[in-house]
Amino acid sequence: MTNGVAPNLVAAVDEARQWGRLMEMARLGAIPGDGVNRACLTPLDRESRRLLIGWGHAIGLTESIDALGNLFLRHEGTDPSLAPVLTGSHMDSQPSGGRFDGIWGVIAALEAIQALREAGTPTKRPIELVAWTNEEGGRFAPGCMGSMAYAGHSAPDTWDAATDKDDIRFGDALAEHLALEADIPRRPLGGKPFAYVEAHIEQGPKLEAEDRDIGIVTGIQGSRWFTVDITGKSDHAGTAPVGMRQDAVQDMVRAITALNTLMYDPTDVLRFTVARIEVSPNSSNSVAGNVRFTIDLRHPDNAVLLARGNAILGVVQAAMRFCTASVIERFTAAPVVFQPEVPDAIERAALAQGLNAVRMPSGAFHDAQFMVPLCPTGMIFVPSARGVSHHPSEYTAPEQLAAGARVLAAVLADLANQ
Repeated sequence: MTNGVAPNLVAAVDEARQWGRLMEMARLGAIPGDGVNRACLTPLDRESRRLLIGWGHAIGLTESIDALGNLFLRHEGTDPSLAPVLTGSHMDSQPSGGRFDGIWGVIAALEAIQALREAGTPTKRPIELVAWTNEEGGRFAPGCMGSMAYAGHSAPDTWDAATDKDDIRFGDALAEHLALEADIPRRPLGGKPFAYVEAHIEQGPKLEAEDRDIGIVTGIQGSRWFTVDITGKSDHAGTAPVGMRQDAVQDMVRAITALNTLMYDPTDVLRFTVARIEVSPNSSNSVAGNVRFTIDLRHPDNAVLLARGNAILGVVQAAMRFCTASVIERFTAAPVVFQPEVPDAIERAALAQGLNAVRMPSGAFHDAQFMVPLCPTGMIFVPSARGVSHHPSEYTAPEQLAAGARVLAAVLADLANQ
């Protein structure tokens, strides 16, 4: 025994099996360049869930879903009355995403549970694999709807009116989805797990650059998302004098320039992104009458996040020369620090296996962020090649993923026997 974990448990993690499942899952929504486009609450999403359920059935796990479509596979403990250890991630992708973001955390959880069963490692507590609904927010914004509803962060009907690019409402898509999964046993929304562990690719360059095997995540920086609407007046590009125009694009440029000044951070810790711009009428020979753009603001210090985010409205409105502007905040997640129980268990497991681990924060937000008020929470990172994520070229080697799954298996055995 090493740190209370039998060596045969670590050996039972099968690198080829885990990789094979990842590649089979990647065929569902495959796009050129080894990418994946698998949006939530779509036929591809349901197909991937059925594939996961089939793998779970094959090793004796039982499935259930809740009112947000969160999918659970349960490995029973010797004392079913105890609170479970929860582990997993998400199965949806970005529109031009990769094969590993999110889905590896689900497949790693399955591999770790299968290793526990094959090694004959008993657990007092049940272990539940969870695949959260709509973590990415690629089809319906914001992301993390399933985990936010589960944790009580937001009411389950909060996002019913949110629409995708085809004006399909989230509430309608969810209702259709649940009807098509009516054969899957339903469970109440929410719970009080004993602990939550999420395995994920890093989505950044630190682990690769420092030649580290495992990242022990200590917390997640906060996020604030905004939508800015600028209203001007559309005119003919050839006849309207420039001095008389109410050009929404020109005022947008002024606003973004002012925001770049507001968000300047000499330490390069703050993250400020304008990534989506919609222009109307979007014609090459018409002055833009309306512009909408998004802001993604992130920082690990909540005081900075509040101060910079609260200043956005005033800065945007002051930048307007000919148009009017409004700002709506559409998502907020405060920074979180993980309680020590799970990071400490990850560190014990990594050290016992001779892996080079480092404690680090997460720049991206994850479902784990919303589990912190419910139970001890932590994340296991493995390296991302060149730090790439949310792109078809996203890559982590099979042996690196296997190392992460072995750590996860040991952590689950540790926590589930407390």
